[in-house]
Amino acid sequence: MANIQSQEISYRAGGVEMRGYVAWNEDLEGQRPGVLVVHEWWGNNDYARRRADMLAELGYTGMAVDLYGGGRTADNPDSAGQLMTDLLSDLEAVRARFDAGLEVLKAHGTTDAGKVAAIGYCMGGGIVLHMARFGADLAAVASFHGALPLGVAPAGEGGSVTARIAVYHGEEDAFVTQEEVEAFKAEMRNTGADCLFVTIPGAMHGFTNPMATMNGEKYSIPLRYNELADCVSWDHMQLVLQSAFA
Repeated sequence: MANIQSQEISYRAGGVEMRGYVAWNEDLEGQRPGVLVVHEWWGNNDYARRRADMLAELGYTGMAVDLYGGGRTADNPDSAGQLMTDLLSDLEAVRARFDAGLEVLKAHGTTDAGKVAAIGYCMGGGIVLHMARFGADLAAVASFHGALPLGVAPAGEGGSVTARIAVYHGEEDAFVTQEEVEAFKAEMRNTGADCLFVTIPGAMHGFTNPMATMNGEKYSIPLRYNELADCVSWDHMQLVLQSAFA
């Protein structure tokens, strides 16, 4: 069994204290690639941190980044929606907070700073696509049931896309329209991005999060966990990361 170690890390971005979480396998020698985890609209909670642990089990240094600041999390859709709206009202600040977390990950003693990637869920999935579109120095990004419109840069903005991109999208995702899917695909074609778009039949929004079904039923929103979709997308992401870091 992997000897997973973790630590809370406090850092700053734009004068705001951020609270990240870093995990790694202590039994591995030397530096290894690092992978950022960008949280859902709920914030940098136990789910995002569990994904960082899972990345550590795969032999990476995983870091669950804090984009809200102060480690703030939400426990209901109203609070989560307000936190997300406030954050996304300033995309330049989002990029600065992402970059600050990326620098913390690169500086960690276990990380090979020349090999970094990012994965994200829901809002976080859209943000990693956004960062790829704005030319972030990442080997790869993977979006799980992500907010695809965030990956489409406004006219005249954005940069060259160098990251390998994998998008795992639920066919039954009620939060993303078919028009938004097509607009994102067109953006990727227009930029010449190396993008693999995987549509998963029957999967709804939140398909990777075991809490999605409970939250969907509790708050009457179209969320549902799908174990097969979760496992298939996670396994495929591993292949993408292995190829990007080769």
